Amino acid sequence: MFFMKKESLNHLNIEELELIQKIKQLTTKYNADNISRTNAYFHYYRRHPEIIWSFLASMVSRNAGWNMCDLEGKWFPQIINKKLRKKLFLTYERANWLIFQDAYPQLLLYQYSTKKNRPMFHLLRYFHVSSFMEKEWNVFWEHRQIKRLMISLIINEQNMIENPVIHHPVYKKKVFQTPHFILQDWFHYSSVLFPTCEGVLYGASVNGFKSITKRIDLGKRLADILFDQELYPSFYHFAKKTVHTGSRYDYEYYFKKRPRRTTPFLRCTYPIIKHRRHYQEDWSKKKRLKRKWLREEVKHINPFDITEWYLDKQAHIQQVITLINIVKD
Repeated sequence: MFFMKKESLNHLNIEELELIQKIKQLTTKYNADNISRTNAYFHYYRRHPEIIWSFLASMVSRNAGWNMCDLEGKWFPQIINKKLRKKLFLTYERANWLIFQDAYPQLLLYQYSTKKNRPMFHLLRYFHVSSFMEKEWNVFWEHRQIKRLMISLIINEQNMIENPVIHHPVYKKKVFQTPHFILQDWFHYSSVLFPTCEGVLYGASVNGFKSITKRIDLGKRLADILFDQELYPSFYHFAKKTVHTGSRYDYEYYFKKRPRRTTPFLRCTYPIIKHRRHYQEDWSKKKRLKRKWLREEVKHINPFDITEWYLDKQAHIQQVITLINIVKD
């Protein structure tokens, strides 16, 4: 693993040193667990609606929480042993912790820049943020290209977790090569959902998760759905009205045929995980930026409304698990 050279703080003034310390404290505070991360992203978006990535991040973070709680819900423990469930949880947790640890200082530095009415993005290097993002924040400050900044943040986050998570020897062997993960990937069982208070689900199914290009493409497709002119008000209303608990009952509550709760509350299920970040070299200095990553146009393979598809998939999974248990008996 490569380690980043720590930047010297000697030439910074008192204001800059205090700001760095304050941002580090706030990032640690709100990076405690999936609930605090989700809430921090959304509260930030309400203060700075021009930073649309933060709303996308909050909605994707809700999905991470639901995926975590699935592992200790009614169904998955019947077919996935405790050891693998723990590894799957830690994979979700590690990836989301790393993204927040990298992204939240960027958001706070922008917030501080707006207060001072001058860009402070030269301080990003002290949080080990890529030079790619330092450049992109300065471009945004000058030209206010809202969508470009969002896509840049998507590109950055996916490149940033590539080595620590996707290609990490432990996660690669113990998670991404397991039959459970491969089957989910092949059959599109995993999906990112954007619920509404009308009980309708929008979103996209996930496959090819190990491909960075596919993950970036998914992020752009999800953003295109989330900020659709007609759909956005419903998504925002859901996020504002619905407390995030990690249980899928957060949105199942709005279904016309309201099911029983089958997934637990996240904070009643998992402990706070203490992470350590191993600083890598700046990915943007080691990797060529692909043109297709920067394209704003997206191609949707499936309809936005995936309510029926999702309910069918859930029923199918439950039938398969029931069948497996009958065969085992």
